[in-house]
Amino acid sequence: MSELNAESTAFRAALDVVRSVEPRIADAITKELHDQRESLKLIASENYASPAVLLAMGNWLSDKYAEGTIGRRFYAGCQNVDTVEAVAVEHAKALFDAPYAYVQPHSGIDANLVAYWAILADRVEVPHLQKFEKRQVNDLSEAEWAELRAAFGNQRMLGMSLDAGGHLTHGFRPNISGKMFDQRSYGVDPATGQIDYKALRDTAKEFQPLIIVGGYSAYPRKVNFATMREIADEVGATFMVDMAHFAGLVAGKVFTGDYNPIPHAHIVTTTTHKSLRGPRGGAVFAQPELASQVDRGCPMVLGGPLSHVMAAKAIAFAEARDPSFQTYAQNIVDNSQALAEGLRRRGVQLVSGGTDNHLVLIDVHPFGITGRQAEAALLDSEIVTNRNAIPQDPNGAWYTSGIRVGTPALTSRGLGTAEMDQIAELIHTVLSNTSPAEGSKAKYVLDPALADRVSKQATELLAPFPLYPSVTI
Repeated sequence: MSELNAESTAFRAALDVVRSVEPRIADAITKELHDQRESLKLIASENYASPAVLLAMGNWLSDKYAEGTIGRRFYAGCQNVDTVEAVAVEHAKALFDAPYAYVQPHSGIDANLVAYWAILADRVEVPHLQKFEKRQVNDLSEAEWAELRAAFGNQRMLGMSLDAGGHLTHGFRPNISGKMFDQRSYGVDPATGQIDYKALRDTAKEFQPLIIVGGYSAYPRKVNFATMREIADEVGATFMVDMAHFAGLVAGKVFTGDYNPIPHAHIVTTTTHKSLRGPRGGAVFAQPELASQVDRGCPMVLGGPLSHVMAAKAIAFAEARDPSFQTYAQNIVDNSQALAEGLRRRGVQLVSGGTDNHLVLIDVHPFGITGRQAEAALLDSEIVTNRNAIPQDPNGAWYTSGIRVGTPALTSRGLGTAEMDQIAELIHTVLSNTSPAEGSKAKYVLDPALADRVSKQATELLAPFPLYPSVTI
């Protein structure tokens, strides 16, 4: 049986089993594949995992509890989980040339929480505060959180501001990280849209944070991690990097030297999907002095590790070690820059004027619409993006003034720079023909005939680049 037939048979059989219990779920899964095949997926945080990665998640490993670490589990019968986790760690360390890897986190947020608590456990003497026992996180007042932070030594975090491209988990109040830490943000130079390292250094010297966080979710440029480590060392801070978005560019040797966080940071977190093309999950890389604290991620922060997902991580890490992945990673950046140039040439305003990585941040304010209106109008036209705040965004984090677009997924399908220019034309066509509905930041006006025309053009553009060509269901 050929590989194509093996993959098709596997997915068809799985769907038949699911359909025998709940047809609506099988139909939704099938429809999702159809929708992804027919639309231009430009969400920077999404990708397409290989059939091997997907199939590794649907098996008996899901039935196993395995709290603890390799060889030190709280449950018996974990010898096969030990094998799976050890293989995943082996590939992760080799892929990123890292001295230590922890592959249990269920997500990037979990990975960040493991890192934060590992740093705290390493740097701060944890008190026993009986009055906070058995209290729910959401029940604590701001004053009580301040008391807890004081008990932990007034720990402080310095991370990138949300409107400059940072992430909620980098110390913002709605997230648990914003309650754990007294947080301050660094931003970008208004003139360039890029990190102002002098201002960052000045803020760090004044604020004296325990942790400086590098990394981003919507910043279209490289980050100089060597400079950030120098700043952290100057103020005695632990330097942590969240590379969830650009991990694939690190693994693919596109970001090297000062732009590779692994040799410069004390601790690095990531997701395993996005540009890495793996399953939805997280991982932590750390210097040896933090390894023992990170190993306590379960039960400190995590519940039982998802053994089936660790198996899929092992497959994804192994795939990324193939030399072809380096070509793929470079193509991501080439496509991103081609898309940015195509947009810029058509008069579209870009935050920072372009991109060095996998994403482009479009300022839609000149079109007279909000990010939410732009996102919905593009979706009507089979172009899947997400609205995003831009620096000093006048519309805030909900409606926004920006659209974030990324190239990892379409690069996985084989699209190249010529197709990126055509996509830039489609995006410009939709945005320049969308107008706000009167009195609304969410509703919009777009000629359905134009949206239908762009949808058909998008489908035609994708036709030579089938998604999962070895799978027919």
